[in-house]
Amino acid sequence: MSLLEISHIRKNFEGLEVLKDISLRVEQGQVVAIIGPSGSGKSTLLRCCTGLETADGGTISYTGSFGLVFQNFNLFPHYSVLKNIMDAPLRVQKRPKKEVREQAESLLGKMGLSEKADAYPYQLSGGQQQRVSIARALALNPQILFFDEPTSALDPELTGEILKVIKELAAEHMTMVIVTHEMNFARNVADYIVFMDQGVIAEEGTPKELFHSANPRMQEFLRKFEEM
Repeated sequence: MSLLEISHIRKNFEGLEVLKDISLRVEQGQVVAIIGPSGSGKSTLLRCCTGLETADGGTISYTGSFGLVFQNFNLFPHYSVLKNIMDAPLRVQKRPKKEVREQAESLLGKMGLSEKADAYPYQLSGGQQQRVSIARALALNPQILFFDEPTSALDPELTGEILKVIKELAAEHMTMVIVTHEMNFARNVADYIVFMDQGVIAEEGTPKELFHSANPRMQEFLRKFEEM
């Protein structure tokens, strides 16, 4: 079953066409990685999908709800970890407090952060803050979880923490769309990879198809990562 259908999306910023006729379908249980060079339109596409930007043309259709994990955590600094997770389910979804608290505590346990429930964001490492962000998104019971370069603000050791969590979610068949620059992660976890370049989908397919693509632009992009 298709949970997200993007059809002929376009987006301009001050005359610059950032997204050019993008179409994509995400199936239930699928993990889609969006890769590409800086400025290719990856994050703009994700922001259009999550309502943070409004597309100038085309349509975006959902079956169910979504959650979003930001690049820079975006936790409320004056809220405890537990309150950060509980806030949206209580205020937006109007769910019972007892139910929300039980779920929040369960999610903290899943993230290995049970002892941090009463801590504040400044008391956590970057990896811990990002795990709280993931728990906060999951607390909304989304059908799709979006990640905007979830490891770009982290050092390599902390990056491993977050990739492990995402792998575990993938094993649980959580539908995810992940904008990432982690090529090995995309190859090992994604079911489907979209390579964006200059505002278009230049190549898409399974990891095996993309990492063995004959597309010269795709090969050039992958070579740069291998040289890093």
